[in-house]
Amino acid sequence: MNLLDIKRSALVLIDLQQGIVNMPVAPHSGAEVVRKSKQLAERFRAAGAPVVLVRVIFSPDGKDVLHPQVDEPMHRGPLPDNWTEFTADVSPQAGDIVITKRQWGAFYGTELDLQLRRRGINTIVLGGIATNIGVESTARAAFELGYEQVFVEDAMSSLSVEAHAFAVRTILPRIGRVRSTEQVLAAVESA
Repeated sequence: MNLLDIKRSALVLIDLQQGIVNMPVAPHSGAEVVRKSKQLAERFRAAGAPVVLVRVIFSPDGKDVLHPQVDEPMHRGPLPDNWTEFTADVSPQAGDIVITKRQWGAFYGTELDLQLRRRGINTIVLGGIATNIGVESTARAAFELGYEQVFVEDAMSSLSVEAHAFAVRTILPRIGRVRSTEQVLAAVESA
């Protein structure tokens, strides 16, 4: 069985924006994730397959930020001015789909599912930061919506090696296929 039917596949890149890519992440640096993501995006665009760039943005007053009671809250300090801007290497190109989310996952409260289904997409190839937060949350929803999934292990990273490894070894293989950038690029080329 082929890894991808490129006519029914889309690349979905999670949160490759200045304020996230520049955080300390592991096991792959933000720069490495961006470099691999750029390679993937270029190959998908050349094949005529959709590229979806997802970003997280909150309103200036913060009223659309989730505020549940948790044992370990996320950082809530001031964000850098360029926090929401995509990195230059993965900025939207003509024909790309840009999805803005206000929580971890890219499906809830957005038009991602609608945009994919109207294009006949049944397989998503996922990368981004952070593996066990935005990527995994999006992947879990995609699984529940019936999408086939391919996770590009070296085009994603997390806040720790352990968090990345747990997602890649334990969660993601149960809801899709984990592959390298090289394997996905080869699959797009042969499709």
